[in-house]
Amino acid sequence: MEFSAEQIAGLINGKIIGDEKTVITGVSPIENGQQGHLSFVAQSRFSHYIDSTDCAVLIVSENILENRDYKPVIIAVEDAYLSFQILMNLYQEMQGRKTGIEAGSFFHETAKVGEDVYIGAFTYVSEKAKIGDGTQIFPHVYIGKGVEIGKNCKIDSGARIYDYCVVGDNCVIHSNTVVGGDGFGFQPTAEGFKKIPQLGNVIIGDDVEIGSNCSIDRATIGSTVIGKGTKIDNLIQIAHNVQIGENNVIAAQAGIAGSTVIGDWNQIGGQVGIVGHIKIGNQVKIQAQSGVNSSAKDGDTLYGSPAINYSDYRRNYVHFRNFTDIVKRINDLENKKSE
Repeated sequence: MEFSAEQIAGLINGKIIGDEKTVITGVSPIENGQQGHLSFVAQSRFSHYIDSTDCAVLIVSENILENRDYKPVIIAVEDAYLSFQILMNLYQEMQGRKTGIEAGSFFHETAKVGEDVYIGAFTYVSEKAKIGDGTQIFPHVYIGKGVEIGKNCKIDSGARIYDYCVVGDNCVIHSNTVVGGDGFGFQPTAEGFKKIPQLGNVIIGDDVEIGSNCSIDRATIGSTVIGKGTKIDNLIQIAHNVQIGENNVIAAQAGIAGSTVIGDWNQIGGQVGIVGHIKIGNQVKIQAQSGVNSSAKDGDTLYGSPAINYSDYRRNYVHFRNFTDIVKRINDLENKKSE
């Protein structure tokens, strides 16, 4: 990779402060900038790196710049973080896409594959599966019977998509995630727990990204649904018949129990646990490690286990933190009273 400051500024509509002919050969995080590299500074709390970094070129939000000379070449933009994202996306596109079907993959004769598709070695595509144009499926992926995968998807190595599940367009499923495994359904009887057949499927909307090592269980009947634009981190469990709306973000190690309904534009922190058969509204924020055991209204911010209003939790936590001292004071008062 080799670009001039002038070329980079042209891609992101930036203003150059310094030598526009300066060339960069790589990118670095601002904390560990390297000579000849590009980085960015988007917030004032990182502005001290502008003068200390070894990077040759920096993309910087214009509101944190001063009217003075700088050691690196500066490309001033309205939003440095967004501009850097644009560059990364452009660079990724320049790397090109694999196409073709590699030796060692298996296709059932009834499976249908679109144009410009890539299928890696040792991938198994079952009967009546459909794979849309431009989709990339990397080695060692299993595609079950009747699965439908949309256009321009990326399915990383080791992913498993079980029978009759549906994946929309422009989706990414990272390695070792299982879509459509059996839900955790067992009926207690006098002889033990008897398995309830899980006969539904999973439907994943367009523009969804699912991290590695996730499990999204098929519905008992009907569908488990992941709505358009939702982003799911690594190591997440989504149980049978869960309904997740559009444009949610769910951080690592969260777990959502069966038949819970989650609205749109929610933010769910890491290690959050949500019980089954409740409803989470829209634009709800759930802080990390919270345990949600009741429904949440639109716009709620929750914290704690069991989760309560965030502001209430913070106020209560002040007292909890001092609880030992409070008990000691009460005991001291009672002792004085009894004397």
